[in-house]
Amino acid sequence: MNSGLDQGVEKQIKSSRAVLAAQQQDCVCEHLSLLCSLLSFLVSSLQLPFQSDDLDLEAAIASARPQLVEFLSHRPGWLLTTSQRFLPGVALNGLDSITNHKEKVSVLLELLEKAGPATWKQFAQYLCMECDLPLDLEILLMSSAGEGNGDGASFLWSARRRHSSSIVSDKAVKQQRLDSAEKYRYLLIDSIHQRYGSRRAAAAAAAQEQTQPLAFNQAFVNLVIRQSKASPLKERTDKAQEDVAGAPEPEGCADTAMKVSDLFCSVGRSGMTKVIFLFGKPGTGKTMLTHRICQQWAEGVLPQFFFTFLFEFRQLNLLKRKLTLKELLFDLFLQPEDSPDAVFQYLLENAQHTLIIFDGLDEFAANMDMSSCSKGGPALTSHMSISKLFAGLCHGKLLPGCTVLVTSRPKRLPDFLLNTVDLLAEIWGFDHEKVEEYVSHYFHQHSFKEQAIAHLKNNTKLLSMCLIPALCYVVCTCLEYLLLKHQVSVELPQTMTQFYIKMLLIFINKQQGEHAGGEETQLNCNRKAILGLCDLALKGLEDKKLVFYLGDTPEHVKEFASLHGLLTVFEVKTSGTCPEAGYAFVHLSLQEFFAALCLMVSEKVDKNYLKKKFSLKSKWTLKNEAKTEFVESFHIFLSGLSSKECRTFLMLLAEQDEAWVQDKQDAILQSLKKLAATHLTGPKVIELCHCTFETQDLKVAQHIASLLNFKYEFKNFRLTPLDMSALVFVINSGQDLTHLDFTGCLLDVDCLEVLAGCKNVEHLSFRSRRCGDDFAAALSKSLRGMRSLKKLELTGGSITAEGMTSLVQASSQYLQLEEINLQDNQIQDPEVKRVMDLFSRMEKLKKIEAELPNILLVCRSLDLRWKENKEHVTPTRFMKLCLQNRSLSSQHAKEVVAILQRCPHLSEVETVLCDFSDQLIAFFIFLSLSQNHLSVNGICSLLKSVNTLFYPCLVLCSLREEPMFSTDDQQHGEENQTPTYPQKIRLTDSCFQASDLKKLFLLNSYDEGLLQLFQFLPNLKMLSSLKFNDNQISLNSVFFLAQSLPTLENIKMMNLSLGHPQVTHLLNRYLRDCRVGPEDVTRLCQILAQCPQLTEIDLSGNSLSDQSIERLLSFLPYLCHLTLLSIRNNTFSPCCTVLLINSINLCERIRMVEVRSNENAFLHLGASMRSQKTSCRLTGCAIGQGQIDELCRVLERHGWLAEVDLSRNQLGDEGLKCLLDHLHQAPVTCSLNLSHNRISQDGVLHLISVFATSGNTAEVEISLCSKATLIIKLTSRDDPRKILRLTECNFQPEHLEKLCLLLEKCTGLTEYISSNNNMTVQAAERLLRSLRKNLGPLKISIEEPWVFKESVMNLLELAVQACGNITEITICKDKTLFQLGVSFPHCLEKVESVVSRLNLDKPEIKHACFYQRVLEKCAQLQELRWSHVELHNDEAETLVRTFLFLPELKKFGLTSSSIMPSGIDYLITGLQNCQAIEELNLGSMKLSSAAIPKLVLGLREMPSLKRLVLNHNSIGNDGCSTLAEALKNMHYMEEIDLSHNKIGDPGLINLAAVLLKMQNLKRIDLSGNSPSPAGWEKLMEALAYCKCIEELLLSRNGFGDKTAVKLALCLPHMTSLKILCLQNNNIGPAGGMKLARALVVCGLLEEISLSENDLGEGSIHALSEGLPCFERLRKIDLKLCGITDDASKALSHGFRQCPSMEEIILSWNALGDGGAQELASALPGMEKLKMLDLEKNHIGACGATRLAEELAKCLEIQFIRLWDNPVPKGLAENLTSQDPRLCFSFY
Repeated sequence: MNSGLDQGVEKQIKSSRAVLAAQQQDCVCEHLSLLCSLLSFLVSSLQLPFQSDDLDLEAAIASARPQLVEFLSHRPGWLLTTSQRFLPGVALNGLDSITNHKEKVSVLLELLEKAGPATWKQFAQYLCMECDLPLDLEILLMSSAGEGNGDGASFLWSARRRHSSSIVSDKAVKQQRLDSAEKYRYLLIDSIHQRYGSRRAAAAAAAQEQTQPLAFNQAFVNLVIRQSKASPLKERTDKAQEDVAGAPEPEGCADTAMKVSDLFCSVGRSGMTKVIFLFGKPGTGKTMLTHRICQQWAEGVLPQFFFTFLFEFRQLNLLKRKLTLKELLFDLFLQPEDSPDAVFQYLLENAQHTLIIFDGLDEFAANMDMSSCSKGGPALTSHMSISKLFAGLCHGKLLPGCTVLVTSRPKRLPDFLLNTVDLLAEIWGFDHEKVEEYVSHYFHQHSFKEQAIAHLKNNTKLLSMCLIPALCYVVCTCLEYLLLKHQVSVELPQTMTQFYIKMLLIFINKQQGEHAGGEETQLNCNRKAILGLCDLALKGLEDKKLVFYLGDTPEHVKEFASLHGLLTVFEVKTSGTCPEAGYAFVHLSLQEFFAALCLMVSEKVDKNYLKKKFSLKSKWTLKNEAKTEFVESFHIFLSGLSSKECRTFLMLLAEQDEAWVQDKQDAILQSLKKLAATHLTGPKVIELCHCTFETQDLKVAQHIASLLNFKYEFKNFRLTPLDMSALVFVINSGQDLTHLDFTGCLLDVDCLEVLAGCKNVEHLSFRSRRCGDDFAAALSKSLRGMRSLKKLELTGGSITAEGMTSLVQASSQYLQLEEINLQDNQIQDPEVKRVMDLFSRMEKLKKIEAELPNILLVCRSLDLRWKENKEHVTPTRFMKLCLQNRSLSSQHAKEVVAILQRCPHLSEVETVLCDFSDQLIAFFIFLSLSQNHLSVNGICSLLKSVNTLFYPCLVLCSLREEPMFSTDDQQHGEENQTPTYPQKIRLTDSCFQASDLKKLFLLNSYDEGLLQLFQFLPNLKMLSSLKFNDNQISLNSVFFLAQSLPTLENIKMMNLSLGHPQVTHLLNRYLRDCRVGPEDVTRLCQILAQCPQLTEIDLSGNSLSDQSIERLLSFLPYLCHLTLLSIRNNTFSPCCTVLLINSINLCERIRMVEVRSNENAFLHLGASMRSQKTSCRLTGCAIGQGQIDELCRVLERHGWLAEVDLSRNQLGDEGLKCLLDHLHQAPVTCSLNLSHNRISQDGVLHLISVFATSGNTAEVEISLCSKATLIIKLTSRDDPRKILRLTECNFQPEHLEKLCLLLEKCTGLTEYISSNNNMTVQAAERLLRSLRKNLGPLKISIEEPWVFKESVMNLLELAVQACGNITEITICKDKTLFQLGVSFPHCLEKVESVVSRLNLDKPEIKHACFYQRVLEKCAQLQELRWSHVELHNDEAETLVRTFLFLPELKKFGLTSSSIMPSGIDYLITGLQNCQAIEELNLGSMKLSSAAIPKLVLGLREMPSLKRLVLNHNSIGNDGCSTLAEALKNMHYMEEIDLSHNKIGDPGLINLAAVLLKMQNLKRIDLSGNSPSPAGWEKLMEALAYCKCIEELLLSRNGFGDKTAVKLALCLPHMTSLKILCLQNNNIGPAGGMKLARALVVCGLLEEISLSENDLGEGSIHALSEGLPCFERLRKIDLKLCGITDDASKALSHGFRQCPSMEEIILSWNALGDGGAQELASALPGMEKLKMLDLEKNHIGACGATRLAEELAKCLEIQFIRLWDNPVPKGLAENLTSQDPRLCFSFY
């Protein structure tokens, strides 16, 4: 290509842009018009200087004045000095008071004009010579001044600073610039009209029938733009800053609405470049706004700009070469027709009148490397990269004084822009008024315009979508299409993804018409083009490419996309001479949609690649920039495409079956679920909520809500109504109450309207100065719908009493508010009384926090309310008054005391008083006097006052500056009762002197003083706790103290630490960081042996030597009551480890010896000799082959081991062999854990060889994956079990062959489980032939990926390779499990005789060898279970004709499988032959009510049926009623599972009538159905007659308190009940209380689940009181029950009295440190407890530490779950390293 446009490209552009064809017809006329306009302007301009005699001077001055004022306003000082020369007699000093420059200039010009024509002419001439004026302004001024021949002309010309060339030649040069510049200006105007103006819209509308998504034929609706007065902030790296990059901190924003014209008001300093930065979320109209600005400029609306240029970063990405500024403006935008140098020079001279727009900074693919920008201004002729050109313009180094407008999606501002931006604003899109305006324009030609508007107004979700202009267009397009077809009933999509799909189908339909067929036909016809468009979109995103050339786009794709308005075509200029045709999606979000669609329908994309693309972690975890910049909505579209509603569309487009599509959708949903388990900041939570909303999957939403629950924190970013809609959807999907916290967030009224629909908010917080009375009034309306709200915080705002009145009035009328926090607002003194009166009327209110100015008035108001109610009974609620930081005087203190003494309903006071009266604490149960600078005399006075207290009191006092409080001493009382604090005094950091201590009956803090104190201790018989922290105690003092302990019967623990800081707390025996030597150990043990009550010794951090430990262990037999010896943080040698293990041979009371990581050791001792088996755990101790012999000799001496744990050591294969040589003949029953010991495949095979021939090895479990499990169970008895489990051993073919040879010898094997061991189908056949047994059953399980891929017939062929008779076949494809049960009788029956009795009259079986072989092997088949299989008709036929006729078949299950409707009918008919069946499972088979009558026919032929499972079908009422008829005659029925079957009242009532007669029923599951309370009432009445019922499962029915109360009445009749599951049933305090009290009669209960019910504290207390009645209770699930610390004490007490308790689930509650400490204290008493789940509570460092301490005493507990509790990361890692049973991770 030389010059001009290539003909092929030109043809392509013209065919794709109808606008060019329309303009070609008027080309000549337009050029003539342009020429005439130019001539007219030039004539009018050039005539002025030569007609000065006829010129009206006044008119000339008036014409020049506006521009002159603007010019001189930047030079006010120069003008004032000059005016003094021309106005010598005028006093100008008074002008100094005028601060506005333009006003001052106007006054001066008026004075100059009034001075007369001569003065004005002289001034004008001087101005033109001294200042470099714009040419047009200079012409006007010179015309008003004549030709410069006045009296002062000679002086003026001599003063001229310009070159000596004549004025005529200078003007000629300027005139040439003006000519060229004006030509170029009109050329620009015409070009912009063509690109963005009305002509292009008209041509496009004529060529395309309004199919382009961003239609230009729509009237432009002004956008909502909000200006920020905050400077752009660099994104912070700390976690507290939310990652909404590029936006200012909203707290510093002025919520100021702007018009487009306001953007260009004067900003910045005079003559400086002005940078305007507009950011907005996708689809808010940024690009359309830039087009609109260009169009308005071309129409003359922005006269301050002579030139306007628009560049799109998506096109600038294509440039590979460097450019000069001139090339950027002319080559890439528009080339002047002539004199480009003159035009460019004019641009430089008039830069302040030039607007340059850069659209889409977020789409710029290159790096903004500005390292050289600050070194100096680049030369105009320098060639630079686009990034440096852009930076040079923004910094004013290039074209200084111009205006630069930049648009971008929200992202972090580039560093070089941080201090450059003069105006920062956000494009919000539309508000409700703008939506209505847009919709009115869109539907203006339709009769149903009002119907369309009403439809959107009445749908909150749609209205929220329409606030984004791009989505508004899509919604209108779909709504128009549907209204044209179905004006009566309109159902619009629910999500953005569904709208885009609908839009695509509508565009296709509009072009191809109704005759083209339905959606399926149209998709088939255009499938190839759509898939090509998808590939193009995905490749573009992966390559960061948004503009495509002709060669990138296949012809059929280009034609399809252009025809349907999906791609737009334009000229791409990468140089000045060769424009090319470029293609781009009309909107970036459309490209993201098609890219997401590509992943879902492409056969090349598997699940792993899909998960990788969806992994939002890669996008979220980067602090600065995302790895994939162009994927703002990509993940949202992927989530939307995973919804069930999109499945049919994907199946048609991909030409795949439902299972294939669902597999991909499930991969997305699973990835989405995992994301919720990560730590997310506010914007990430919002993005996750958007993804979740797009799925429209309530189960996924509920799962994510459960993981995100309790507190949603949003800080310093703007939330849109669409964001709020997504958030509300997720929160409402959850089952628990949440805390919403908006700090510094920008929220408009529309957001509050959406928030009103959030039903699960318990705690709502706002903190922002923007929250004023208007906000409070709007919020008060939204609060009416939030019925669960108990706590409201509106702090740091600008609310006055008026706003508070609105809030409190709404609260008192509609809410059950218990707490209000209105601190840091603007309430004045006169308003305090009114506010307090409002608070006092709120009966539920327990706590008020507000910084009220007149605190005495507050106290009097409280006193007043008390007087009004004094005739009533003493109130049961207690209130807290906070008077901190008030700097009250002594007189104030006295007045406060006098008022408070009349307020007995106050229970807690925190105050900062300089002095106080003894009476102050006479009526409190809690008093904090921190931060009061109290003297020792003051403390003595305090102690004296404590003796006068009527109630027990907790007094906290600290002499240091920081407030001090410790939660470990809090006691939690019953609900609605006075909290019972122990009578306790705590004095910390007091810096007492010896004389002070005497006053307190304590001597000084040195050894001499301690000796005196210890002599006094024996007299304190009731002393239970004594602390001497930080008192410089020596080890000698410790021994003196220990000698005093035998006399203190109530001292249970001594906690001593002589390190830094010192800790001395007598409550147990802890001696830490004391550097104890061997002699010290001997002396200490001799003393401690005299303490009969000694139960625990902790010698952590004392650097005990081997000799010291040996001496310590020798004393163990003499410490008769010792239960735990702990030695932490003490490095042990290998010899010392053996010494510790050998302690089991020194003291017979030892139950377990545990050594972890060669640093921590624990010895647990029992109450009696040899009372229980002994365990040894040596984990992470670097034990290798060299230590095995000595270790085994120690263990062999004992001979009564329950467990040997040598995990995480360094045994290796040789160490394993050595250990097996010692133990395989040992006569012990023991579990041996050798996990994580670097065992290879060879070591595994050696172990299997020993296992095959050993008589005492009952079970071996091996895994060589990351879990590295190796467990051996030995037995000394004749145990018939012999089980081998192999998982992920990465066997090679040679290993598998050797495995088969070894297993051939193992004739006693009872069960073999192989999972993912690289076992092929051929290897499986070899294995099945190898496994034999002398006599009895053998179960074989194989899990390999090929199980999922193989057909049922192939798996049956594999099954018949097994030896023996097949008794069980299980195929679970979802678990890739293939399982056989095989029996080996004394002698095999001749197969022929069996076959002769089975269906020989059927020729298809008689003559089929395969079927005959199956029949031979399966003649004794008893169990057949298939799950997630795909049965074709022939396989269904085989199933029926082969297996359902077998006489021994007792258990049949076909679940979650795909089968044709005809196959279902055939299967159900075949079930009529299963007369011996005892168990039938057809769960998740999509059975409808129509299939039940046929099934009933089969059930009537099953007289022995005991278990019927039909869960997760669609049986409904009719099906349930029909089924109930069949159940009447099933007298042996023991279990019925009809859960999740959409059964309502009719079905349940009919079922209840049958249950009355089913006396053998033991288990019934009706979870997940939908009857009303009436239906449930009938069921409960019937269940009362089921005396044998053992398991009752009624979860997720939401039946509420009424049904719960009815169930409570029936429970006394269910005396055999063992399992009760009532999860998620909306049971409240009333129903919970009745159930808790009724359960006590069910003494056989083993499992109770009341999770996800808001039971209330009273119900929990009642349940706790009944727990001692459940001696067999093994598991209790109280997840998400709102349990707080208040109930923890009662619960813990109850748990202690459940001797069989194994599992406690208290996750997702509100337990804090207090609750954790209560539970921890109960752990040692629960000897059978294995698991405690405390995930997602509020447990902090104190609670976790206490749990770890008590866990050390509990041998049987396997783990305590503490994920997502506010425990510091470092502490969590430390606690886990000390005890791995503490689990802080999610997995």
